[in-house]
Amino acid sequence: MILVRGFLLLLTICAPWSTVATRSAGVPARTFTHRTFSQSTVATRSAGVPARTFTHRTISQSTATALPLLTQKISRRASQRFGYGGTVTIIGAPQGSIVVEGWQRNEVEVTAEIELQAATEEDLRRLATVNGFVFDEDLNHVRILTTGTHDRTFMRRAVKNFPKKLLGLPWKIDYRIRVPLASDIEIDAGRGPIKVAGVEGALRLSATESETELVLTGGTVNTVVAVGTVNVRIPVRSWRGAGAEIRLARGALTVEVPTGFNGDIDVEILRVGKIEDGTGGLEKRERPGITERQVKARSGAGGAYFHFVVGDGTVTFKKLSSD
Repeated sequence: MILVRGFLLLLTICAPWSTVATRSAGVPARTFTHRTFSQSTVATRSAGVPARTFTHRTISQSTATALPLLTQKISRRASQRFGYGGTVTIIGAPQGSIVVEGWQRNEVEVTAEIELQAATEEDLRRLATVNGFVFDEDLNHVRILTTGTHDRTFMRRAVKNFPKKLLGLPWKIDYRIRVPLASDIEIDAGRGPIKVAGVEGALRLSATESETELVLTGGTVNTVVAVGTVNVRIPVRSWRGAGAEIRLARGALTVEVPTGFNGDIDVEILRVGKIEDGTGGLEKRERPGITERQVKARSGAGGAYFHFVVGDGTVTFKKLSSD
């Protein structure tokens, strides 16, 4: 007769849940889950049988909800006398819109709407000291430079002992900038809408993700947008200047021109997409002429040179809605 001695351990796995939902207008509650593991070991032995070890784990789970962020909006306005023919450089925020308009004054005017988010009033106060913009001007060049927590070089140089917890908080600046009509414009932007209208100098624009609108009558234009849409409106029949080169990696490019527009136009779809001519005014200039993936055409009597390139997406030519 074999005498068997055993020990049986009964463990209950408890997983209590507690959830607190906190929500403010427009800010969804965010939930974080924390888990704790505990472990116990019991050895059982029977006659002639090696000891066996069983491991039991107890999981306890608790749920907590992050506090909503406070929002602060700050309006700033600045201006600087500036002559015709100078250059205005705009370094935008990681997030936010940029509107540039030409006007008759010898002056650059900047209006900025700054929106900050943080957990406390004290954190908002700290962020307001670094997130903003500065004017950097010399004789014939004005620079509008965005400063903030996104710029590590600026933070190391200008701010000491800034709390790391504030570095990744969301914020944005919406710019409206007025410049003399005959000004050269340089724009480096992040994510957000961009509009440039009424300027006849050289324009260089680059953006990460944007709905870009260009309403121009002349100049030398070079634009690169990674993702989004680009709408080019040319309200005159003859462009005053060298022309434009517009590149869009992924998205939709639309070109609106008036009836009787004059210009030489090249278009390329590099990978996937299609070219559509809704004007009826494009004629073959050289091979391959006009296809769904490539265009080498002339509109009217020809003139300024326009080069449109899209990686993945569409290029559409339309008549101006006023026609």
